[in-house]
Amino acid sequence: MSRKRQIKFGIGLQQGGNWRAPDVRADASVSIDAYIESARIGEEAKFDFGFIADSAYITRDSTDHFLSRLEPLSALSAISVATERIGLVGTFTTSYSEPFTTARQLASLDKISGGRAGWNAVTSALEGVARNHGHDRLHDHALRYRIAREYIEVAKGLWDSWEDDAFPRDKATGAYVDRDKMHTLDHVGEFFKVQGPLNMERSPQGRPVVFQAGASEAGRDLAAAHADAVFSDFAESGDLERGKQLYADLKRRVQDYGRSADELLIFPSIKPVLGDTEDEARDRYRQIVESTDIDYAVKYLSRYFSFFDFGQFPLDEPLPDLGEIGNNSFRSTAEHYKRIARERRLTLRQLALIAAAPSDAFVGTPLQIADKLQLFFEERAVDGFIVLNASHRNLREFTAKVVPILQDRGLFRADYEHDTLRGHLGLPFPVNRYARARQETSPEAA
Repeated sequence: MSRKRQIKFGIGLQQGGNWRAPDVRADASVSIDAYIESARIGEEAKFDFGFIADSAYITRDSTDHFLSRLEPLSALSAISVATERIGLVGTFTTSYSEPFTTARQLASLDKISGGRAGWNAVTSALEGVARNHGHDRLHDHALRYRIAREYIEVAKGLWDSWEDDAFPRDKATGAYVDRDKMHTLDHVGEFFKVQGPLNMERSPQGRPVVFQAGASEAGRDLAAAHADAVFSDFAESGDLERGKQLYADLKRRVQDYGRSADELLIFPSIKPVLGDTEDEARDRYRQIVESTDIDYAVKYLSRYFSFFDFGQFPLDEPLPDLGEIGNNSFRSTAEHYKRIARERRLTLRQLALIAAAPSDAFVGTPLQIADKLQLFFEERAVDGFIVLNASHRNLREFTAKVVPILQDRGLFRADYEHDTLRGHLGLPFPVNRYARARQETSPEAA
């Protein structure tokens, strides 16, 4: 019998955006204790994974907590030994790094954590990232995604370097490894030439879970071909119909690649604001918006447009048409902000606050928030949510007040049933390509 479909949850592990708040550590962006506390909040609530975003470029105009923050692999390795079950997902670029290095690092994290590693594969969307890695300019959007496709293919090939039972390590017989179950990739492609094999064995989940965040045409197609999960941004606007359209489109594309629709999960991020009454929640939300520094908000918005100088526009007049600005940066996000600015005739102040402060889409009592999460889930707009918030107190409030309602409704697990991230997410185990080929050519198969 197939199991009942349930909501999946991720938790943001980083803090620091509102570092002056009394319940946020001022050094949260570089405090491993703060990251670990976020992960433990998620693990106590039986969340599927914790997530770390990243970028390798800053400017004087970067928001404060971006200026100094932990590199994902280092942080996740430390978190892995301070937790037991929660998945560990980090962001790593496909444009300005080598696939062998990334594959080895993630395979090591996967082994260290007992099969809990995940990779948010990003193409990098800031011009300065290129300059920090020996390039004069950012690759154009289409090229970035062609590189990413080959990069992920190489990483997956390297993760199949060893079959699952290649390392018996039998002291009685002296059999440490079966070298016949080692395979060399010998990849020669348009962008990469990688011999292999990878000097890291498979983990209990076979290989790390691949996440992808692009919502452009190229991003969606890459996700359909190679990703296990997709991050999306529509839920913050509360646009259920847009979410359903994106969900249906991605599931169709997955099937076009010969995969099951259930092999790609869709996770928008949300920043819920709770109150014991709706009025209290609205008051808390209003205080958050009013306390958001407008200079910070404009800087936050500008990052999605490669740090375009929005200061040239008046704060309280409708934002001019931005044309092609942002099209070679965070394209889908930039297009989203340009679209809503145009449709709603937003001022720069209004748009910046929309970008930097939580939206009002998930503001209410725990019951109201649970109802809305259930609606998005049952209407097939999402498979789960990534819960982000400025403080551990707010995260604990969500897990203490909203999660039990969903558990009582049978919409979220009461306890972990698996040890690996792939198991938590209900994703199929990736059969080693070489083991599969041997099985298909064996006399028994014939």
